[in-house]
Amino acid sequence: MGISSAQCRAGRALIGWSQDQLAMASKVAKATIANFEAGKRAPYDRTLVDLQTALESAGVEFIPENGGGAGVRLRK
Repeated sequence: MGISSAQCRAGRALIGWSQDQLAMASKVAKATIANFEAGKRAPYDRTLVDLQTALESAGVEFIPENGGGAGVRLRK
């Protein structure tokens, strides 16, 4: 499952991370994150995995589309 730009923004908001902090944790360029979150471009699948992994390591849980819409939450 690839994360959406909205899930990326929401995940960062849940843990209080800036784009700079996500860039450092994921080793993805801040410009790539900014363009992805703004809907200007779709990153490579590997980049999405790196972003998702960094956010999950910080406690974000991604909820897949299950009829109620994809989302994010903090892990207990």
